[in-house]
Amino acid sequence: MIVFSFLEECGFSGKVIVPFCTHEGSKLGRSVRDIARLCPDSTILKAIAIRGTEARSLETEQMIDTWLRDLNIDGGVLP
Repeated sequence: MIVFSFLEECGFSGKVIVPFCTHEGSKLGRSVRDIARLCPDSTILKAIAIRGTEARSLETEQMIDTWLRDLNIDGGVLP
């Protein structure tokens, strides 16, 4: 609920939101849908969910690199 409060209270209109999380089985759940509902005037890019127990693996690092490249966020500049 703290994230909901943050999204409701801060101005995200016209902003780009890049959802990501770690989990132990729930993946993203309804997070992206909830973000879209709370921030209707924002652009929400493709989200990624990483299993916490796998967060330090080389495979996960490569998956994150690919995700960022696909989003065109490899140089710190958002699309």
